[in-house]
Amino acid sequence: MLVDSTPRALISVFDKAGVVGLAAGLVDLGWELIASAGTARVIAAAGLPVVDVADYTGSPVMLGHRVVTLHPRIHGGILADRDDSSHQADLQVNGIGPIDLVVANLYPFEKSPGIETIDIGGPAMVRAAAKNHAHVGVVVDPADYEPILAEIRESGRLSANTRRRLARKAFAYTAAYEAAIANWFDVAEPGSGLPGSGVSDSADSESGVPPPSGESGLPEVLRLELERADALRYGENPHQEGARYRRRGTPGFFDGVVQHGGPAPSYLNLLDAEAAWRLAHDLGDRPAAVIVKHANPCGAAVADDLATAYSRAFDCDPRSAFGGVVAVNAMIDGATAGAMVAAAQADVVIAPGFADGVIERLANRRANTRLLEAPARFAHQVVTRSPDSRSHLARLELRSLGGWGNEFLVQTARRIVADPADWRVVTERQPTEAERADALFAWRVCAHTGSNAVVLAKDGAAWGIGAGQQNRVQAGEIAAAKAAGRAAGGACASDGFYPFADGIHAAADAGAAVVVQPGGSVNEAAVIAAADERNIAMLLTGERQFRH
Repeated sequence: MLVDSTPRALISVFDKAGVVGLAAGLVDLGWELIASAGTARVIAAAGLPVVDVADYTGSPVMLGHRVVTLHPRIHGGILADRDDSSHQADLQVNGIGPIDLVVANLYPFEKSPGIETIDIGGPAMVRAAAKNHAHVGVVVDPADYEPILAEIRESGRLSANTRRRLARKAFAYTAAYEAAIANWFDVAEPGSGLPGSGVSDSADSESGVPPPSGESGLPEVLRLELERADALRYGENPHQEGARYRRRGTPGFFDGVVQHGGPAPSYLNLLDAEAAWRLAHDLGDRPAAVIVKHANPCGAAVADDLATAYSRAFDCDPRSAFGGVVAVNAMIDGATAGAMVAAAQADVVIAPGFADGVIERLANRRANTRLLEAPARFAHQVVTRSPDSRSHLARLELRSLGGWGNEFLVQTARRIVADPADWRVVTERQPTEAERADALFAWRVCAHTGSNAVVLAKDGAAWGIGAGQQNRVQAGEIAAAKAAGRAAGGACASDGFYPFADGIHAAADAGAAVVVQPGGSVNEAAVIAAADERNIAMLLTGERQFRH
């Protein structure tokens, strides 16, 4: 039996990185070690004294390792209140020694979800130690190994503040772990036979449990556990703090982004970079360039080469392009870099790569431009403000209501483009193939633009973008003024239906040969008649694309 006057640590970790160093440090400080089987083997192999949990409890490992630490000698030692005489008596009667430190991390459920990676003993130990943090330290993060060793060396024990901090971290850790399991139950595909799929493991499908989200596609409960990934230069404005958070244990898109030059990014830099990146990768496989300003595109184009695409995107609205965010879907070569150097200053350039010498060239000419190298593509088949494809959050958009963080609006993620083959021609004149291509391009750009939005485009370039207006006519007027005739013979896209014929006449006056819009107005007949009167084709998508 272990001596009660000696400090005692219980170590049971799946991730064994750093555990030998921790164990060695504790042994040097005179601590006795208990460890679960796998952890004990690693510690013993390093020549350190350790007692296996099975030997300590006198109970063998059971049920294929499902029962190891679930024993009164373990949990009594962790949970005993050292200031409660009845607790002390219980320990004495049952021959249980107190445990002063619990070091545990859990089965990697988030990486390998499944029944056998649902940890039971680990969370029980962690929560027990965290509950009794007045007397017990609990460590769930290997990054804490060295700090706690340093504190014990200096003070002989962990301070009350340290134990409290570690307990808070432990409860957050187990809460996120349980949330990941609950999310897994929610999102299993129908017919998979997994929990939450609506099909039981038996052959009798009548005994299955209906999906928790019901028929609406919106779950009854959303579970969010976010960790701060990095601090930002500032928030929307310099007097506001800003930071980027990600789902705990799940790399975010910007974790894969490498910055090659320029100052640290701000809150708006990342918002606009994401918006530009999504659109650039939603325009097809041809070289594409997008310029975003204040969350809305002010230029977008595709071409046979990236330099031409960038130049045409810039030419859409050179005034707005100053201080904007440029995103491209191909490596920036020398010709494209030359076009960028000759154009207005950009706050951010985000690309899948930079040719040799391009980073130096851009950095020397534009010292304040942030040069970001990003993963080649987004999972952009759905638009979502939460990119974790393994949970409900991949299929939903969430937005904080009121900015207090305790109330959210939630909707299913929208599609940027329903199948264009399903679009209906409702006018006497049929669009040509070139006009259809212009319509599809304009509709994609329009769907990424804040409502009310109207886009005029021709030959793979947006020439006029009217964004964020309270009425559709004014959005069209802004688009027409910016296009200045350059979209003549091309397409006009509107993210919502035209309620009156005046919008169609404005599109025709701007030179549009085809209009693409959702349809659905009570004045649809008059709107179509106006298109026929002006001899333009009209496509109805059947889906509105408001974006706020």
